[in-house]
Amino acid sequence: MRDIADYSLLQHNTFGIDVKCRRFLEYGTIEEAQQVASILRDAQQPYIVIGGGCNLLFTKDYDGIVVHSAIKGIKFDDTKMLCGSGEEWDDVVVKSLERKLYGLENLSLIPGEVGASAVQNIGAYGVDAQMFIKNTYAVEIATGNISVLPYVKCQYGYRDSRFKHDWKNKYLICAVEYELTRVFFPRLGYGNIRAELERRGIKEEKVTASQVRDTIIDIRNSKLPDPKVLGNAGSFFVNPVVAREKFEALQKDYPDMPHYLTTDETKVKIPAGWMIEQCGWKGKSLGRAGVHSKQALVLVNRGGATGKEIVELCNAIRVDVFNKFGIMINPEVNII
Repeated sequence: MRDIADYSLLQHNTFGIDVKCRRFLEYGTIEEAQQVASILRDAQQPYIVIGGGCNLLFTKDYDGIVVHSAIKGIKFDDTKMLCGSGEEWDDVVVKSLERKLYGLENLSLIPGEVGASAVQNIGAYGVDAQMFIKNTYAVEIATGNISVLPYVKCQYGYRDSRFKHDWKNKYLICAVEYELTRVFFPRLGYGNIRAELERRGIKEEKVTASQVRDTIIDIRNSKLPDPKVLGNAGSFFVNPVVAREKFEALQKDYPDMPHYLTTDETKVKIPAGWMIEQCGWKGKSLGRAGVHSKQALVLVNRGGATGKEIVELCNAIRVDVFNKFGIMINPEVNII
């Protein structure tokens, strides 16, 4: 177990914000997670649990304890895949395809760690982690007991779960179990996956999971900046889901407004990035914080930006989108 005072979080947030926390605790086993839980119960300080830091924006030094999982390991049991919460997410996708287990290929190259998949319900290109999560294994901080949290109890929604609400800071996630399939069902209807496959001369009826993965990686790389080069947290805003009546009213003024149907036929999802672009923010900056030139959903640190500067940019964008469309877009990133 690592226990470090006055610890720099520069390497633990992909925005590249140079802040510190009072104390940093990192567990590498379930037993160490139980030790950390004991420390947290006795500590008279606030604490947060983080993953890879790709969904965080620090606005100042954190006057408390930051907890991180370093539990590694991937085990297979037929179509089940049990992964340590500290595993890199994309490594899990690679390992699943090596075992000819399918389902996660659309989630290729999403930054972050396994634990975040259970908390955030990560998703991309028409696929969400909740479609494959079977159980989450965690240590309950209040008792130190090991809990098995089945999918049905986690109340997953769009980029949401109980871990972000009534379970926030209640558990230390140690592992996540996924139920995959040996039969490949390509999901090509979201974004421009199908068009890109056609451009490459790959027929839909013959496409492989590896080809879908490679295509998605190329699409993501063409649109999203590398955090090691340009600090960012990927998609900064959640795509809003609005009433169908609201969308149809907007469609009269914006007939080309892109949208996606949801499982609820009374609701429609509208891409936040498109609305931000319509407000003229794509490629623009506010001081040292800016909007990426290729993807308006991504806010970037152009060099030396503080968390507060990025929040100011976020708020300016939200106001403009609301004034133009009457829709309030919300950050997907956890602002601390």
